[in-house]
Parts: sequence; structure tokens; C-alpha cells
Amino acid sequence: MKTIPLGRTGLTVSELCLGTMTWGNQTPEAEAHAQIDRALDAGISFIDTAEMYPVAPVTPETVGRTEEILGNWIAKTGRRDAFVLATKVSGKGQSAVRGGAPASGASMTAAVEGSLKRLKTDVIDIYQLHVPNRAGYHFRRSWGYDPSSQDRAETVAHMTDMLETAQKLIAAGKIRHFALSNETTWGTALWLRLAEENGLPRVATIQNEYSLLCRIADTDMAELCHNEALPMLGFSPLATGLLTGKYAGDVTPETSRRARTPDLGGRITPRVWEAVSVYLGIATRHGLDPAQMALAWLKTRPFPLVPILGATTLEQLETALGAADLTLAPGVLEEIETAHKAHPMPY
Repeated sequence: MKTIPLGRTGLTVSELCLGTMTWGNQTPEAEAHAQIDRALDAGISFIDTAEMYPVAPVTPETVGRTEEILGNWIAKTGRRDAFVLATKVSGKGQSAVRGGAPASGASMTAAVEGSLKRLKTDVIDIYQLHVPNRAGYHFRRSWGYDPSSQDRAETVAHMTDMLETAQKLIAAGKIRHFALSNETTWGTALWLRLAEENGLPRVATIQNEYSLLCRIADTDMAELCHNEALPMLGFSPLATGLLTGKYAGDVTPETSRRARTPDLGGRITPRVWEAVSVYLGIATRHGLDPAQMALAWLKTRPFPLVPILGATTLEQLETALGAADLTLAPGVLEEIETAHKAHPMPY
């Protein structure tokens, strides 16, 4: 599998990242460990997790279970150096973790210690703030997005606190890089500016949702990622399974994520089915697996991007891995762009 530099971190990672958010809920530990083995065999050298995982649903009883499963694999195999490890600190609004309290330097310090213990490792390579404290436009909130209640001075103070704490954690050897998730273009630019002006750790990556059905990052964020050499880690590249075709016809497989979360986090809308049908049609006409087509398309984007593969089963992972060797023909890419113009924001 092709490897790429991870922005300005000095790290080199595989062009695909293994996601873990179903481990410990839909995916049992033995299956999760088999996924790690298969992914590493295929050349993946980048794994992403979070303290709040697993999802669907997130509960106080299961918080941290995914990190524990990954940590058990590390302890069992001794292969911590086989991959770059990314995890996240939860913050405002995630009631299952610290009651949904806003993220702070103090909460991040405590969260790092918890993650290190569960992961059975001495250091986290990429440590991400899962959500910003202020209101954002991700997770379908863009339709009514209203930033007018934000307080810039409060935002600057919070970001400075987090960056100063990250600096201490890096100096202590507990994390290597600080990063973001579900952040806006303005917010990311401000993080970068504050770090540069105050000699604090530079944001290493940003993890936002990105797929054929969710291209909110295509303009200003793409420009920022390119010019700042800031890789995006694209989560839900298959739109939580919509782009695989398994929900085609508005069906719900018994063991699928939709069986647990009927609206797939707001992705099920009257508009989505026609868009899904168009992309499945493109794949069929060109003899492509739709999941592999969707993933291979992400490799064509004009800004640094690493898709995060989230597989419930080993079989799903095997299909997704096939995207690494797939190059989409110009005709396929042209049809995809035509489809996007006809169905620009299906959810």
C-alpha cells in the first residue's frame, strides 16, 4: 500500500487509516483483533480511535472499551511500533464522558492518562480534540448554523489553554502531536495562528466527515489544508454504509448500524436515496464495487486527505482494502462530478 507523509509531523502513514468506532459494540474483540492483523498485513500503518468509542450508541458503560480492545492487542502482540496511533479527547456535549463538560487543559491532561492506560502504551502519536467547545456546523448542523453567540475572546482563551497543555504533554513524552476534529475553517486557521504567534504546538491534522455525499470541505477547508500542509482525516468515507449499497431501496439489514441508529445521524433524508442510486449506477456501469469506488475517489482530491475505513466485519474490511489498488478512469470521475452537481447536499 502506498505511504504518504503526514503533513509536517515527520511521520509517514499508509494512504488509508483503520477506524475503530464499532469495536466493543457491533464488533467483538476477537473480530477487532483480526481486523488489525489483516489491515497491517495489507500495509495499513495508521489506526484511529477515541476515548468515547464505541458508538451506536455511545453510553457511559461502554466509553473507553474500544481503546481497551486496541490496548489488549498491543499487549498481546508487542507491536505498538507497527502503526501510528491517533485517539481523541471528548468535550462539550458528549454526555457519556465527564457529563458533557467542555474540553479544557485539565480535562485533556486527565483524558490522556486514561487513554494511555487503556491503550497500554507510553505515547499517543496524534491526539485530537474531538469537537470544539463552541457551536460548529458539522453533523447536519449547517442547515441552521448560527455563530452569532460565539465569543472570540473566550474561544482564544480556550484554544491557548489547550495548546499550552499540549505543549506540556509533548514535553512529557505522552503525546507527539496535537490535532483537531469536527472543526471549521475559521477555527482551524485560528488554532494555527495562535500556535505560530505563541510558539505552541502546530495542529498536525484535522478529522472531519468527508465522502461523495458529504463534501462540505471542498472549498475553504480544502484551500486551508493544501496551503498549510494540513492533512484531513476523512471519517465516514462510505457515508455510514449508504455508499456500499446495503441500504438501497430503503432497507435496513438486521445487524447494520442503521438498525441501531435509524436515521444514521441525520443522513437518511428524502434526497439521499436518489443520490445513492446515482452513485451506485456509476459503479455498476463501470464494473466497480461501489464501496471501492467511493474510497478510491477520495484519493483523487486536490488536498491532503487520508480516508478512515470503518468496518464492522472482516469481510467489509477486505472489500474496503481493495480500494488501495484502484485508480478511477477519467470517465468515472466525470460522471461523479456530474452527479455531485445534481445532488450537492443530500443530507
